[in-house]
Amino acid sequence: MILAAMIGYVLAQFAVGVWVSRRVKSETDYILAGRSLGPLLVAFSVFATWFGAEAIVATSAEVFDKGISGALVDPFAYGLAVIAAGLLYAALLWRKGVTTFADVFRARFSPGVEKLVVIVLLPGSVFWAAAQIRAFGQVLSSSSHLALHDAIMLAAVLVASYSVVGGLLADAVTDFFQGFAVIIGLVVLSVAVAMAAGGVGPALAHAPAAHLTFSTAEHGSALDVTEALAVAFFGSFVAIELISRFLGARSASVARGGTVAGGAMYILIGLLPLFLGLAATGLVQSDAALKAKLIDSEQVIAVLSEHYLPRWHYVIFGGALISAILSVVHSALHASGAQVSHNVVVHVIPRLGMRGKLIAARISVVALTGVAFLLALSSERIKELVEIASAFGSAGVFVSAVFGLFTGFGGPWSAAVSIALGTAVWAAGRFVLEWETPYLVALAASGIAYVAVALIEQRRPTRHGAPAGI
Repeated sequence: MILAAMIGYVLAQFAVGVWVSRRVKSETDYILAGRSLGPLLVAFSVFATWFGAEAIVATSAEVFDKGISGALVDPFAYGLAVIAAGLLYAALLWRKGVTTFADVFRARFSPGVEKLVVIVLLPGSVFWAAAQIRAFGQVLSSSSHLALHDAIMLAAVLVASYSVVGGLLADAVTDFFQGFAVIIGLVVLSVAVAMAAGGVGPALAHAPAAHLTFSTAEHGSALDVTEALAVAFFGSFVAIELISRFLGARSASVARGGTVAGGAMYILIGLLPLFLGLAATGLVQSDAALKAKLIDSEQVIAVLSEHYLPRWHYVIFGGALISAILSVVHSALHASGAQVSHNVVVHVIPRLGMRGKLIAARISVVALTGVAFLLALSSERIKELVEIASAFGSAGVFVSAVFGLFTGFGGPWSAAVSIALGTAVWAAGRFVLEWETPYLVALAASGIAYVAVALIEQRRPTRHGAPAGI
């Protein structure tokens, strides 16, 4: 029954996408919603895009395991990154009239750098989508008799169908309703848990004392914390999923204001999973039945919902969680598919007409969904996928974007070397050398490389400003 209700909810969102898709006639309509989004849609789309499975499931799990410092990354670092992006460059990018983030690198550096940005950011978006597909599969599996493998496969099929239809406009419209569903679901659950604990104060008072401080050994070294914060903040600052939202705004001021509002909403609503994680640590000490159910910390929210909510309320919460997942996975697949089609396929096949470009964008989304499905099957935890998604390729892109957007220093070679080196250093440090802070090292290497190569470029100016092949 619950599984049928959840699938029905997804199909209802799909119907909304089909209805809105009647206005999608071109690549620009599909990718940017015709630059027609108002402040409310931008704010809710930014919030819903960022507030995914990890914001609910992983944050509550981290807080349950480690205390309030488990929330330093999410919601605080992620939310502040969104607000910073809104204040510093949302209006600037909107005024440039670009279709994708990679367009900025083509205009500022060269077509070669543009394609490099697409390549290095693509894996991160696919990992991000994989995290949501896996979370969706976990929800379907826990609500039915489906094996996790089958549930993830069903989730991928539903996601592919949902994501390919309406483009940014459909996504923004459904984000509005899904955002409300997420907020209502978390508020209802938080009220139920608080009542079960005797109030918000008692719920927090029964949490272990160590969970109410930022300075316990469980939270890792200062370098561990700094690394995690850097990945979340700098990775989010240049995330194409975020940028695609405000590029669809109807004005520069709407792009800025909507993004800032979405980031503020993210932090505010993100306090609810933090509360639920802390409350659970106290409730398991007094409720043996709850403790017996709560075997895996990633199931904190699901178990609390099942334990404290009536069955029909649990269906509401399931819909809220699926809302969060659908918003994030659609944005990840839509934004990355848009960059692949607009910045690569269209240049490889220049004779594509308006309809051909639209088809290319949709095919790119379907193909990336398939890759995300395979990653979702091969990973064991959502948090692992999210960490890789935020870090992959973003160190060098962040450095090059800051220099490129706010200074005239550096050219194509400095950007290309910085992006490539940052990605290589992070990948080697993360997967081969197992450094404690691979992302911080990658940021430093990218910055040094950019400056060093830019100084060489100043001494040896290249004809037409772009080296061959770059």
